[in-house]
Amino acid sequence: MTPVRVDSVAADSGTWVVPEWPAPKSIHAVTTTRQLPGNSLPPFDAFNLGLRSGEDTGVVLANRALLGRACALPSPPRWLRQVHGNRSLRLTVEVPDDEPDADAAFTVQPGVVLAILSADCLPILVCADDGAEIAGIHAGWRGLANGVIESCMARLRTAPERLLVWLGPAIGTASYEVGDEVREAFVKQAPSAVAAFAATRAGHWHCDLYTLARQRLAELGMTRVHGGSFDTFTDARFYSWRRDGARSGRFASLIWMEP
Repeated sequence: MTPVRVDSVAADSGTWVVPEWPAPKSIHAVTTTRQLPGNSLPPFDAFNLGLRSGEDTGVVLANRALLGRACALPSPPRWLRQVHGNRSLRLTVEVPDDEPDADAAFTVQPGVVLAILSADCLPILVCADDGAEIAGIHAGWRGLANGVIESCMARLRTAPERLLVWLGPAIGTASYEVGDEVREAFVKQAPSAVAAFAATRAGHWHCDLYTLARQRLAELGMTRVHGGSFDTFTDARFYSWRRDGARSGRFASLIWMEP
């Protein structure tokens, strides 16, 4: 792929999604799609970035190398082994041999590329309005209920009102049916969470991940929130575990500060 300046690519284009948010010019962010010209074959075609998706490791690593060149990344992305928990890590440019277990990462160091993999779960990108720090969060329903947003934000030094947030591609409300146990997990913590659920059939509900995330961000004093209008299940650009099953690939949401 020809290297691109991701901040100049049209948002919601066929191959990239670039956040529409008032981030400083020193902040770069992009979400990949499966339509990038990668090496993956069916059912992962064509740009799977998930090592634990079932695809050959060599193919995924080749796609990751392509990603680095296409975006002219200042350093290799810092991938996480996402486990639907609430652990948040401070990352630097020193890359370990393995991927640490965590669902959120943050940094104050320019050139560190934070990477969140998803295929229906909600990727959340965060930056200070002065460009001083960034964060990336993997937020499925379990992560949200476990407090992954709160865990990460507690470790940032920027005041909540000075943080900008972008909610990336996740499964949409109409496509995401869950059981009573999911609704109860949120309503027990905050009665206002009932607004994120709509009854479908006995014991089942449509779940709005975007509303749940916005509620938790607002409780922390973060109201400068953008994005949140995607549905990975119905949008063929994205991998979707609910749509494609256990052999779904993963797309990535990246954020970094210009060195």
